[in-house]
Amino acid sequence: MGFQNFDSPYDWSRVARFRHIAQSYDGGCIDLSVGSPVDPVPQSVRAALSQASDEADAHGYPQTIGSGELRNAIHDWFLRQRGVDLTMLHASVVPSVGSKEAVALMVSLLHLNAGDVVVQPKISYPTYEIGTQIAGATVVKVDDVTDVSSWKNIDNVRAIWVNSPCNPTGEIIDSQQFAAIVAAARAIGAVVLSDECYAFLDWREANDYSLSEHRTNIGERPYSDVPEAIDMTSVFNSAPCLLNPQVCAGSARGILSLYSLSKQSNMAGYRTAFIAGDDSLIEDMIRYRRQIGLIIPGPVQHAMSAALRDIEAVQEQKARYHTRLTMLVNALGEYGYDAHMPQGALYVWVHTLGENCWEDMGQLAKLGIVPSPGEFYGAPEYLRFSITASDEAIRAAAARLIESSIR
Repeated sequence: MGFQNFDSPYDWSRVARFRHIAQSYDGGCIDLSVGSPVDPVPQSVRAALSQASDEADAHGYPQTIGSGELRNAIHDWFLRQRGVDLTMLHASVVPSVGSKEAVALMVSLLHLNAGDVVVQPKISYPTYEIGTQIAGATVVKVDDVTDVSSWKNIDNVRAIWVNSPCNPTGEIIDSQQFAAIVAAARAIGAVVLSDECYAFLDWREANDYSLSEHRTNIGERPYSDVPEAIDMTSVFNSAPCLLNPQVCAGSARGILSLYSLSKQSNMAGYRTAFIAGDDSLIEDMIRYRRQIGLIIPGPVQHAMSAALRDIEAVQEQKARYHTRLTMLVNALGEYGYDAHMPQGALYVWVHTLGENCWEDMGQLAKLGIVPSPGEFYGAPEYLRFSITASDEAIRAAAARLIESSIR
């Protein structure tokens, strides 16, 4: 395989000085930069982990391919929640040690290297580019990956990254666009790599409720009194899946779909994700993953199985996130940003008020607020605000933004 050098602006140490400035604000730093969960792991998951830790075989080596329980849970999850019968598609699955590992190693595990081209969106999660670079392949960035004419005629395209809902923009690719991408990729012998880690965080139905109905009248009531925008526990729509038979024409050929439990179940620390798709590609990956030792611990596999079954907990978490999004979008709008509810994912993506993201980072740090610089994602004129902070932190950030706007 062999790792090649990489070059990326994605370096969190560049944000440290803004955190230092923000910490001096009365009330301290509110960090909205990293999308790391802060809410509790569901009780069902913690109980499953505890139970599995006491099992007689907990000390043994786990299986790279996942336990029978976990594999069944993934298959059942796809069938119940995504409307996808993996067996009918000739698709296989393999767990990964979190989604970042899978993203970073995907191109290498596909045996792509010098001379091979990997297409990705210009604005995107930076590990797509880093993963292509360490494999020694060539990165080609396009403004809109759904515009297949922008990449289908490029020589030596071997893989195309898609991400829906998108980190950082929140945009969702619809089923027709997905189908066009699959057809174009198959026509040139390329693999479609679909990062669907935010699939259940689809806000389109909830966003039908006008945000204007929930904007705060500063003169009448405190921001903390803003109600929840919608009872999200009754809404469980999700973004389209690349493995939906209507999208992939009933076959997983040339498709790999990635999903993570980090956001839906607050399991970032557990490192739980999986890849599903083309059985020949998955089986080849398993051969290498087994020898490298890329294996989820056995007790964690049991906890992962429980998380895939506990849809009620996912609904509750989704409700928390939507409430936070509503609060933050409103406050950013009051401050002066052109802020809108995203179609999906966990971030508010806004154009800067100053010349670039670093200028705005400096101004926001004076309010004790630290977002993520858009330069990390390919757009230095933007900022990304994460809602993976507590209700209290989001409420405090909103209050600071609004108070600053009316001074």
